[in-house]
Amino acid sequence: MTMLKLYYAPGTCALATRIALIEANAPHEVVTLDFSSAEQRSPDYLAINPKGRVPALVTERGVLTETPALLAYVANRFPEARLAPLDDAYAYARMQEFHGYLSSTVHVAHAHGRRAGRWADDEQAIAAMQRKVAANMAECFGVIERHYLGDGPWVLGQQYSVADGYLFTIAGWLEGDGVDMAGFPKVQAHFLRMQERAAVRGALQG
Repeated sequence: MTMLKLYYAPGTCALATRIALIEANAPHEVVTLDFSSAEQRSPDYLAINPKGRVPALVTERGVLTETPALLAYVANRFPEARLAPLDDAYAYARMQEFHGYLSSTVHVAHAHGRRAGRWADDEQAIAAMQRKVAANMAECFGVIERHYLGDGPWVLGQQYSVADGYLFTIAGWLEGDGVDMAGFPKVQAHFLRMQERAAVRGALQG
């Protein structure tokens, strides 16, 4: 089987794909980019991903980007790992709905703290956006707590899926965004449960 190559940076959403690849026992290598030296903006990397962001996954058919797409790819490419409800159209769509919310709403709320310059040049406007990050992230995680986490141990109930690694990754940003995870008991229980998984420990080691 062709070795996949994941372009990754610590502390980013690329962690979700790294967890998924380990869970799937997928042959892969990890290339870590140094964001402190803007390696993601280097000509070599922009030739791989013109967006200048991670993750990017090099496959034998081409490069894939965007976390929801990469997670769906891993789950479908390695079905024996049972990382998505591939035989249940509704449950699969529900998973993708959750991924869409994390990528288009929650991640953007977080990015207003770290990357506010994407949306404004005015220093006062940037500062105003940064002040809203904690409240916006808390609101997002209130939705996750009430609407997406039920009685089961995982996002999809009793079945573990790639959605769990994605939630774990973004929940890990809460403290840095000024939000106490303890205010969301289901999210916190899920986060602690995820920390016990071998794939998560392996993904965080380097």
